[in-house]
Amino acid sequence: MAQGRKRRPENPSVEMIGAFRTMWVIVMFDLPVDNPVSRKNYQIFRKSLLENSFTMLQFSVYARHAYSPENAATHIERTRKVIPPDGHVRIFQITDKQFERMKVYNGKTRGKTEKAPEQLTFF
Repeated sequence: MAQGRKRRPENPSVEMIGAFRTMWVIVMFDLPVDNPVSRKNYQIFRKSLLENSFTMLQFSVYARHAYSPENAATHIERTRKVIPPDGHVRIFQITDKQFERMKVYNGKTRGKTEKAPEQLTFF
C-alpha cells in the first residue's frame, strides 16, 4: 500500500453510511404570475411543495429531507406531477453530507445551515 494512503474500514459505521444515504431534494423554480391562470398554477405548485413537507430556503427555492434515495425519488415524482405548464422548474438531490457543507450568509453574517429533521427509528 502506498505510504500516506489510508485504508477504508472493513465495516463503515452506520452513521457514516446514513450520512451519504439520506438525501435532500431541492426544487428551484421561476413561474409566471402575470395573469390569473398562471398565478393559480403557481399557488397550486407552491402549496403542493408545502403539503409534501418542503421548506422554503429562499424565494422559489425549496428543500425536503428524504431518508433514502428511494424516498427522494418518490418526492421528486410527486413534484414532477404538479409542475405547471409554463415556467421553469429544476429538481435535484444531494446527500445530507453535501447539504451540511452549504454556507449560508445573511448579509455578511454567517447563518446556520438547516438541519435534517429528527427521525424515529423502529427496530
